[in-house]
Amino acid sequence: MDCRQALTEAKGDLKKAKEWLKTRGAQIAAKKEDRKTKIGLVEAYIHSNGLVGALVKLGCETDFVAQTKEFKKLAHELAMQVVAMKPQNVKELTDQDYIRDPQKKIADLVKEVVAKTGENVKIKEIARLEFGEE
Repeated sequence: MDCRQALTEAKGDLKKAKEWLKTRGAQIAAKKEDRKTKIGLVEAYIHSNGLVGALVKLGCETDFVAQTKEFKKLAHELAMQVVAMKPQNVKELTDQDYIRDPQKKIADLVKEVVAKTGENVKIKEIARLEFGEE
């Protein structure tokens, strides 16, 4: 329904419709920011060389959303981002450009999942371990 509305609002212009959807997603995410995120999952990513890995604690409102494909994919992408870009904290992570698409910030990825799932989603904690940093 949102896609139809976006195309109607943009009078058939796909570029404008995408912008409309992006704005709509941000508005939805903003409305849900105060909701508690007491459930979620911890995602681990270990790089293929086995010398560096990351843990990400990603929260949501219900166990139903925690088991969705979108939520699990976000957790995995965040863990890979932590390995690749070495953020020191959650704020630094959310401000980073996404490694797969530098046109997006990590905060944008989270907002996209909020818009898709209808629940608040928050990055709770991150940790990165690497051999050779001692």
